[in-house]
Amino acid sequence: MNKFDWHSEPLKDNTIITASYKNTQNVRRFFQSHFGANFKMNREFMAWVKVNVGKTLGDAIKEFENKI
Repeated sequence: MNKFDWHSEPLKDNTIITASYKNTQNVRRFFQSHFGANFKMNREFMAWVKVNVGKTLGDAIKEFENKI
């Protein structure tokens, strides 16, 4: 099975965070679509995503909302 391509795959709230997760422009655009153009990743949030393989991008949205 090929690794999920975080650069080009369509991202949805139910997209599973994989071990091959990369903080790409595609990922930033996804989060900007939820939080606005001024959305910025921070180290704490990036670390949360990296250690939560198996959760979804929807879970990541909820985590970010809890931190702001």
